[in-house]
Amino acid sequence: MSTTELDLQNEISKAKERLDQHTVETVQWHFHESTGCPFWLEKKSELKFDPLTDVKSYDDLKKFPHFEDEWLRGGPIERWIPKGHQGKPAYVFETGGTTGIPKSRMVINDFRTDYELFSETLPDEYFPKGSNWLMLGPSGPRRLRLAVEHLCQFRGGICFCIDLDPRWVVKLIKKGWMEHLEEYKKHCIDQAITVLTANHDVKCLFATPKLLDSLCLELEERGTSLAETGITGIFSGGTEFTPQWTRYCVEELFGGPPAESGIYMTPTYGNTLMGLACSKPVTAQENYKISYYAPQPRATTEVVSFEDYNELVGIGETGRVKLTTLTDEFFVPGFMERDEGEREAPFDKYPWDGVSGVRPFHELASATTVGVY
Repeated sequence: MSTTELDLQNEISKAKERLDQHTVETVQWHFHESTGCPFWLEKKSELKFDPLTDVKSYDDLKKFPHFEDEWLRGGPIERWIPKGHQGKPAYVFETGGTTGIPKSRMVINDFRTDYELFSETLPDEYFPKGSNWLMLGPSGPRRLRLAVEHLCQFRGGICFCIDLDPRWVVKLIKKGWMEHLEEYKKHCIDQAITVLTANHDVKCLFATPKLLDSLCLELEERGTSLAETGITGIFSGGTEFTPQWTRYCVEELFGGPPAESGIYMTPTYGNTLMGLACSKPVTAQENYKISYYAPQPRATTEVVSFEDYNELVGIGETGRVKLTTLTDEFFVPGFMERDEGEREAPFDKYPWDGVSGVRPFHELASATTVGVY
């Protein structure tokens, strides 16, 4: 084994130790009578083990039943506030509501922490400190709006936001009102271009893939381009993010890789429950392959067998994405995502498993309306 391989193995071991320790601390917090979360304190009586004494490592979380979607649908939302955080200002963030009553997540400060950690991964050359941002994505009760705004403020800028209701987009698609859908998309893009052409010195942008595509095409129609508006850094995410789409963006929409076009794009994989998984740098040499790594130890993603959700698939093999959230605000063991993908090996920057090729879980794909994402 080479020195480099030995170093990586050591980092993998250290990351595993940190995850084990963090898991125990998180479980102790959520199940202790003095600090615990009302939902988990009540659920404790249904468990066949005692989390306070029987969870000694991350692997012990397999003792919990898989987390059910329905537990997050409906209220009261207060049952998710740990006693140790009572009295603090709290937010509620909701999912898109594409599958019934939206799932709700109580948050105090997690979204700020997640995006401050993400900030450390952004290259200052393309995301200059002090720059203003444009948030071209879902508004309303979704985490993204406040999170991107905090990311911008944390980096010293001011964030401009557009008004976008993804639930209306989903309704338009389901009703087949494609003319209305096009008008609504145009309405959102018009808002974005108004900001970008108003001398606000916006250099950084968050956009979902579909909206980014529409923005670039509309700018082209108007005889200009994204680069000419002054944008240098793009943070994007969504189920449409594929190697093919990334290649199209870099080669067709941006006019080449960052060294040529001056535009750098970083894909992310995130949601209201987990936070944000960063991607390994995406390059033409690797055919624009996108591999995501969760923000351990605050959250983990595992690629597990379709037959047994407690069994990891081999490196490079396909499985369903299993998410675990481990913060002192929110504990979610074994949440089965509506996504599948391939398991990726750890590497020096993220010495734990990743996931690539993320796409809708094949058993649910036909029932899911993706909308603006």
